[in-house]
Formats: sequence, structure tokens, C-alpha cells
Amino acid sequence: MRLMPGTRGKSPAFGRALATGLVVCALLATLAALLVPVQLFGESAAVATNTVGYEDDGGGTVSTRYGPLSAMDRDFVRKVRLAGLWEMPAGRQAQARGRTAAVRAAGDHLVAGHTELDLRSRQAAQQLGIALPDRPTAEQQGWLGQLGAASDEDFGPLFAQLLRRSHGKVFALVALVRDQTRNSVVRALADRANAVVLDHMTVLEQTGQVDFGTLHSN
Repeated sequence: MRLMPGTRGKSPAFGRALATGLVVCALLATLAALLVPVQLFGESAAVATNTVGYEDDGGGTVSTRYGPLSAMDRDFVRKVRLAGLWEMPAGRQAQARGRTAAVRAAGDHLVAGHTELDLRSRQAAQQLGIALPDRPTAEQQGWLGQLGAASDEDFGPLFAQLLRRSHGKVFALVALVRDQTRNSVVRALADRANAVVLDHMTVLEQTGQVDFGTLHSN
């Protein structure tokens, strides 16, 4: 039997050790390949979480009969109120100006959903002692101004895009609050907001006028 170059005079034990070493190296390489996606996924998840934020009012976490109330909880209740302050008027514009049945239907859903959430947010604020805004933010007023100034032809696409983008951002905050809150009143509000916001995202997409390519451009 011929021996391979470099193995002449080597014992069988050497061959077994060499084979074992090769197997170990292969296993280590496989393990490294498996760990890389896990590490990258963890980094991606952290980045995604960091994109969802809330405004800290500096009040810290306080005790209530419904559980601890954090700055995130308070900001969430305020944001539910703020959403209704501009999305209900936007929905009413869609009901009146929508050129398609789908746009008018989206307006119906917005008005009904935010009428309910507005009531729930005010009830939660009363239970938890949270001061609520009584008018939309300057940015939200700007969006309403854009809708009001749009031509009838441009209204539908602008309505769908503005409202779908806004709901996407709120949806991420709802998920964060639902995951982290320890307050039963806030949790109940997040549960209902999750269903309503998802419904609104769906009917806005059903208008066929959402441009997904530019949805997250700003």
C-alpha cells in the first residue's frame, strides 16, 4: 500500500488524531456560522427597539392603585389623546371629500375608532391623574392644513399616506407600552389601541393609495 506524501512512517494513532482534529474544526466552523445570525439578529432587534421612543416628562415612576405609572405610560395616554385630536378631523374630511368608497370607508373607521379611544384616554387620565392636551401639536395642525389645502384629486393619496405613516409610528409605541407597562389601566388602553390602530392601518392600505416605497422616508 502506498502512503500519501508526508504520512510515511506515521502511526495509525496519528491518523486518528488528525481525523479527530478535522472533525473538531468543522464543528467549530458550523457553530460560528450559527452564532453569527443570532448575534446580528440581536443587534437588529436592539436597533429596532431604539427607534421607538417616548417623551419623558421628568415625573419618574409613581405608585397608583392600578400599579406603577411610568413616564412612558403617561406619554402613551397623552399620545392616544393627541392622535384623536387630529385624526378625527382628518377622518371627517375623508368622509366628505373622498372620491372613492374606500377612502370614505377609511374616514368612517378613523372617526369611529378615535371617538372611542379619545373617550378611553380621557377616562384613563382621570383615573391616573394625567393632564391631557386639548389641541393637536403644531406638526399635526400642519398635516390638517395640508389636507385642507389639497385639491379633491390629491386629497385621497395625501390622506392615505399621512394617516398610514402616523399609524405605523403609533403602532410601534403601542407594542412597546403593552410589553413593558405594569399599570392595569394603561395596559387595557394599549390592548384596545392595538386593535383600533391595526384596523386603521388595514383600511388605509385598502384604499390602494399608500405608497409603501416612501412610507418610512421621514
